[in-house]
Amino acid sequence: MRYLPHSEADREAMLATIGVGSIDDLFSDIPANLRVHGLDLPRAAGELSVERTLGRLAAKNVPASSVPFFVGAGAYKHHVPATVDHLIQRSEFLTSYTPYQPEITQGTLQYLFEFQTQVAHLTGMEVANASMYDGSTATAEAVLMAHRVTRRKKAVLSGGLHPHYRAVVETTSAMASDTVEALPADPGATEDILARIDADTSCVVVQSPSVYGHLIDLAPIAARAHEVGALLVAVVTEVVSLGLVESPGAQGADIVVGEGQSIGNALSFGGPYVGLFAARAKHVRQMPGRLCGETVDAEGRRGFVLTLSTREQHIRRDKATSNICTNSGLCALAFTIHMTLLGETGLVRLARINHANAVKLAESIGEVSGVTLLNDSFFNEFTLRLPANAADIVEKLAAKGILGGVPVSRLEPGNADLANLLLVASTEVNTDEDRAAFVAALKEVLA
Repeated sequence: MRYLPHSEADREAMLATIGVGSIDDLFSDIPANLRVHGLDLPRAAGELSVERTLGRLAAKNVPASSVPFFVGAGAYKHHVPATVDHLIQRSEFLTSYTPYQPEITQGTLQYLFEFQTQVAHLTGMEVANASMYDGSTATAEAVLMAHRVTRRKKAVLSGGLHPHYRAVVETTSAMASDTVEALPADPGATEDILARIDADTSCVVVQSPSVYGHLIDLAPIAARAHEVGALLVAVVTEVVSLGLVESPGAQGADIVVGEGQSIGNALSFGGPYVGLFAARAKHVRQMPGRLCGETVDAEGRRGFVLTLSTREQHIRRDKATSNICTNSGLCALAFTIHMTLLGETGLVRLARINHANAVKLAESIGEVSGVTLLNDSFFNEFTLRLPANAADIVEKLAAKGILGGVPVSRLEPGNADLANLLLVASTEVNTDEDRAAFVAALKEVLA
């Protein structure tokens, strides 16, 4: 069945207009060995037959909740209270969309205002927006914002920044002809990033905890950046860490971005997630996305408004600060509900449990011969150097019913120096039995 009602002549005319000879030419950037030239599917099948086939395929997966799970690297398995899902599935939340008529969407504006308030408190910043798509695109937007503020075009990226975040920044920067100086992978937290900050630097982007789990002291980096008129962009992929770690704002960051998935949002096979974005108030007019505000109406009653919406659909395109066309509203609401349930005391307790569980796991792994812990400090995730290829070890662990972490080689393919490194996370969902099973299986597969 054709889903596009164009004739052959229509298609030929369109191809001629854009200057290609065939539809296949549109995929020339994809290596030939990666292209699919047809699927081996029956021409027709009954609904029950399709369900059975898809069910068999799905059964090949190992659900995160079915086995001991120690995977992190930017997406973390946390407990999401049933209250969160119950509330976000109410029809007034589930079916509402973006506030194109903000004055009559008071409920949406209020929860976005609460979300902003929580993000500002967590990050130690003065103002936060009403969410981004995810942490990686928020990071790229932060770099673009720093360029606008400083009127410079060079970003310095720490070697501890998540490689996927780095790739999104590089892609976005390439489209804008901006310069990106990405430092080499830094699993040992030994880089001298201060030496890379100069008078041409717009911003320095540092993740803490880093992708390798190291806690980074942001204060000296912020001081050096400010000496030369640059901005510090702090990245947080594990937002639960802010329950214990000093906020980036308190350490001098100018822009704080991150991934909010850890609070209120399940892993969900990689999305949808919710990007966090906060900044100093003096930079508010250069922030991307929306900003909700609080006011009073003509009768003095509390109300909410769309204070800023500097995107291309609302103002002239050449004046827009972002091409963000919507927000992760439902995920932001889930974040806000969970954070409200936790409160400050609950968040601190949750963070303490995460850290304690990771410490227990690290101490237990110390009993495994040939395995080295690379971290002097960490929150709930750390890096191990194994005596064998980490990707192979992970497959062997999976065969034993243990999802044992993320091989760094999956994030940094082609770097042989990182082939034996494994990222391991332990959150509040892991039990003592889980950790014991992981250590026992690791000893066995390394024997």
